[in-house]
Amino acid sequence: MATRTYEEAITKLNTLQSNFATLEAARRVGGVNEYAIAETEEYLARIGYSPSDLNRLNVIHVTGTKGKGSTCAFATSILQQAKPNWNIGLYTSPHLVAVRERIRVNGVPISEEQFTKYFFEVWDRLEANDKRARPTTPPKPMYFKYLTLVAFHAFLSLKVDATILEVGVGGLLDCTNVVPKPIVTGVTALGYDHVAVLGKTLREIAFQKGGIYKPGVPAFSVPQPPEALESVKKQAIDRQASSFTVTPSLPALSSLRLGLAGKHQVQNATLAVYLCHAFLQSVDKNATRPPIEPQLPQDFVKGLENAKWPGRCQKIKDPKHELITWCLDGAHTTESLTCCAEWYINPEVALQDRSATRVLIFNCTNGRTGEEFLSQILATIHSQLTLLQEDPSAHGVGWFNHVIFCTNVTYSDGASKGDLHNNTVDHKNLEQLGTQHALADAWAKLVPEFNRDHIHVLPSIQHAVELVHILVTPATPAQVLVTGSLHLVGGVIEAAGLSEVAL
Repeated sequence: MATRTYEEAITKLNTLQSNFATLEAARRVGGVNEYAIAETEEYLARIGYSPSDLNRLNVIHVTGTKGKGSTCAFATSILQQAKPNWNIGLYTSPHLVAVRERIRVNGVPISEEQFTKYFFEVWDRLEANDKRARPTTPPKPMYFKYLTLVAFHAFLSLKVDATILEVGVGGLLDCTNVVPKPIVTGVTALGYDHVAVLGKTLREIAFQKGGIYKPGVPAFSVPQPPEALESVKKQAIDRQASSFTVTPSLPALSSLRLGLAGKHQVQNATLAVYLCHAFLQSVDKNATRPPIEPQLPQDFVKGLENAKWPGRCQKIKDPKHELITWCLDGAHTTESLTCCAEWYINPEVALQDRSATRVLIFNCTNGRTGEEFLSQILATIHSQLTLLQEDPSAHGVGWFNHVIFCTNVTYSDGASKGDLHNNTVDHKNLEQLGTQHALADAWAKLVPEFNRDHIHVLPSIQHAVELVHILVTPATPAQVLVTGSLHLVGGVIEAAGLSEVAL
């Protein structure tokens, strides 16, 4: 048999993506597939595993609306410091530039060769064993669920000592929730996202998120709005968690420079500390762990300070264009965009170079309210400037000098890198740039004095990057905020050639 390639694996993986019409139909019906966990168990059996095999992965299971990826990054870094001889698996989504970023060992994505090997081993086992309990179960799982199987197979094959497992959507019926007995579970900050699937109220969303709590397993949550906290607490009780803890603040964090920027990361770091402390106490019963208060153990401190999570509140210099500074954050909810703007309007970020041409590159997924998002960014910028005793009017109308609304298509020829291919967009809307024109109209409405010639609607990320290059002169450096979508951030990293510094 000819050697199979990474490119072939990505091509086959992309055939498992849902298309836009399928997703829209699912949104109209609402809810999550009630057979999701049973189907995942069936797929596991077809590739040679039982759910109980997953207990060997020693899982820290994390869900939430915002901050779950950052919490997982902090937890991974802490365990790497606390257990330097261990192999620590990390499964997250989405990826920025390469699919294999989702499956990491000791913070490093598995290689193309490893990904190809484990991908096709799962593929071949599913093809060889097509027996299904329900005729409605697809022969192969869809994109995210398939990658979850690949991650489980990779981590079991590599015999990792611990696994940080991030939920895809929700929790209760997410395919990652197939692990029967994680070591510890945690819920990050909750807000409104995926409401067509998870419910339209915080109580309903929190019920889905709290579904990762398990019998006899410690359950943690960051502080939540009252109705959300009530719901996750009830889930912990009903699902017989061994304990339920709302993470108290850790004063020792105030003196640390966390590896991930932004004041909102303190809450994520706090949850990671409690999760890792409980995890190590459980799996390392013969060792005496120092307490986490009043001072954090030194290995925890190093883990928090060395944590990395690309594309989130990340400021980098362009390696090829020294006059361009990129400010990257994949925020895509109202709450996370607030955190993004709070990070951005800071003496160390946006206010560091007051002579720069300020550019916003923005896109948001179809179905999300663009005007609401843009309004939130503008309001937070205004409040942050006021908080810093800056006169907002002195910084010009709408803060930015140019705003660019582009699609998530990577290249100007309409193509995308295979890893960034996305079937889930409305192609008619994409061709007509419907979302981008709506965003431009929203910006003009929100900032009526803004120069209309400086509001740009572009068909690709490469077009946006090229416009930034045009705006730069030796006398006017450019500072570019890219936000609204992790797919957009990943595309900018690819199109602008930022991988060597961003990833």
